[in-house]
Amino acid sequence: MVLLALASIAIQYTAIRTFSSKPLSLLCPVGLATTGHAVNCSLRDLTRLGQVRPEESVRGCDEVFSHIPTPPSISLHSNNATKRTHILILATTRSGSSFVGQLFNQHPEVFYLFEPLYHVQLALLPRLAQSRNLAERRVMLGAARDLLRSLFHCHLSSLESYIRPRPSNHSTDKLFRRGASKRTFSPSRLYCMCFVFRCGPLNVSLAADACRAKHHAAIKTVRIPQISDLRALIEDPRLNLKVVQLVRDPRGILASRIETFRDTYRLWRLWRATGHRPHNLDLGQINTVCEDFLRSVSLGLARPPWLRGRYMLLRYEDLARFPLQKTRELYSFLGLPLDRSVEDWIINNTRGSSDLSSRQKFTTVRDSAANAENWRVKLSFDMVVYTQTACQPLLELLGYKTVFQARELRNLSYSLVEDRTAPPFFLNN
Repeated sequence: MVLLALASIAIQYTAIRTFSSKPLSLLCPVGLATTGHAVNCSLRDLTRLGQVRPEESVRGCDEVFSHIPTPPSISLHSNNATKRTHILILATTRSGSSFVGQLFNQHPEVFYLFEPLYHVQLALLPRLAQSRNLAERRVMLGAARDLLRSLFHCHLSSLESYIRPRPSNHSTDKLFRRGASKRTFSPSRLYCMCFVFRCGPLNVSLAADACRAKHHAAIKTVRIPQISDLRALIEDPRLNLKVVQLVRDPRGILASRIETFRDTYRLWRLWRATGHRPHNLDLGQINTVCEDFLRSVSLGLARPPWLRGRYMLLRYEDLARFPLQKTRELYSFLGLPLDRSVEDWIINNTRGSSDLSSRQKFTTVRDSAANAENWRVKLSFDMVVYTQTACQPLLELLGYKTVFQARELRNLSYSLVEDRTAPPFFLNN
């Protein structure tokens, strides 16, 4: 049965590659974000949009803005191509990656895609959140690398092969969390509306045009387990790939997942409520996170020749406490100018209500510093002790302190994050 399943996956992948091999001029309604205009979806915007009827936002997103001039295309084979930077945010679920993605999404010269590999996973491994079978994982990673390479070159037609149902006339309303990528919208406020409500169909060719019109491209993914899985892309001379590995205290990741994925983490919630660990609890849900982080970060900090100058390690807690400073360091690593629109977005979106953050799990408007510490009051002491034991090598490597008493855990004036500012932890050049 396992061999039949793997054969089926391989056949699907081969078929997808065959159907997507033809070059397309790439696809089109929904306009482009107005060139050079920043978008700040602030807490005020979200409150206002809550009063807008969903059908109005869909109609607005579906309009064709013929009066907006199309930005000039940037040839991938021109002199500008050598200056094009490809950015990959490597993260895990509930580690703050959506926030980091917005640091690029808000830059007027960056084309940003949110989790395109979701569609690969859905097409090849339906109903599996994360395959633990080594052979299945290899198939998934091969498809993921191929798609990432195509997307960084703005060949968005490759993504169509994985979207279900397959787009008709290059138009789809099934792009995962499309509202998180502002370069497929116009004018700017429709980005905020589409982020909150369901958007109308996306024409992939306009998105491809928008990609080619920008100097740089960034992609966020939680579906690549380790930095070693990206070596083929990092060494590809056709790409100028730089990887930002985002890490977070696994205790914080666990607390956030328990709140967000209520069904998947139901037994963890039961443990917290009763004080007794269920005998059938899937401990692999946190063990896998720590093992992947440990292998990946250890390799990154070892600075192998193929990774030098291509890898930056970023702790979510540092970004939450010092958002502007860490964003400047991030852009310095990438060799890109930090646009004022990004700074404005940070100021507007790191002082939000922590209550809003708890009610809207996928928003990026939050009190960032308070949010990074929330796990200390949401997890039971026993759950924290278990996680610390399972993840001790990772905690030590990343500079997260362990706690030995419940009183120590709840004392928010005592930081559990060590200062780590020296290379190679800061920048791996």
